Amino acid sequence: MAQVRTIYRGGARFYVHPNNRELVHPGVTTVLGMLPKQNFLGPWNAKMAARLAVDSIDFVADMAARDRDGAIQYLSGAARRYTKVRADLGSEAHDLFERLMRGEYVGRVRADLTPYVEHFREFLEVVNPELVRAEDVAWSDTHGYAGSFDVVMRVWLDADGNPTPDRSGVPHLIMGDWKTSKTTYSDVALQMSAYMNADYIIDAAGDRKPMPEFDGAAVLHVTDDTWAFKPVATGPEIFAHFLHLRSTFDWDRDLSRRVIGKPVAKKDAKRLVTGTQRRAR
Repeated sequence: MAQVRTIYRGGARFYVHPNNRELVHPGVTTVLGMLPKQNFLGPWNAKMAARLAVDSIDFVADMAARDRDGAIQYLSGAARRYTKVRADLGSEAHDLFERLMRGEYVGRVRADLTPYVEHFREFLEVVNPELVRAEDVAWSDTHGYAGSFDVVMRVWLDADGNPTPDRSGVPHLIMGDWKTSKTTYSDVALQMSAYMNADYIIDAAGDRKPMPEFDGAAVLHVTDDTWAFKPVATGPEIFAHFLHLRSTFDWDRDLSRRVIGKPVAKKDAKRLVTGTQRRAR
């Protein structure tokens, strides 16, 4: 069978059903883009540009003397370039995490990725999870969305909810997510709640699999300094918030563009001539 593929329309990511190319749903992370932008982003973008200007002042001055617009573009793109570097590192780390989770041998990696690999190996030793699924697609025709989740795993927990690496505790089926960002953001709860409430799973071969009943969700937050395995709430009230965002996506992409009709009256482009003026002629 065909695999799920993704396409981009107007900067938004959509998933195409492997058996019906007419069936296209927005991605979960695209829907989460309907969340209000964080208040710190504006000042952070400005700080990144200012820091680049100060750290490379001679280079920027020389560039500005030759190409003022180019220098402005260079400085204004500081935050975007930093974000891309972090996203690329996160993607590479995710690839390594999946390989390690599957038991593959991972040898030497780049220096900037080494601490991520070491921390993930520590997680595997401390928690000792069992891989159930990785990087499959959660698909919802009921609510019209799809998304690729990081992992479904089984972990064994004691009565206090702590992992038992010898698997002596009670097994729990967990929807998991790997994060390599600076901190763990709350929207991960919306993301995983969407995956867990999808209608079914489409695997790498394009086959449809039932969505299992989960015992919970957790995020593994890995940085170059440390790692932490954290439970995440994904209950009905959280999924309801995701569905509000899904409706907002429809408003933003479709309905909002159809609510204003064509003018039924407007100012004539010609100079207005009043009745008084016409009678005076």
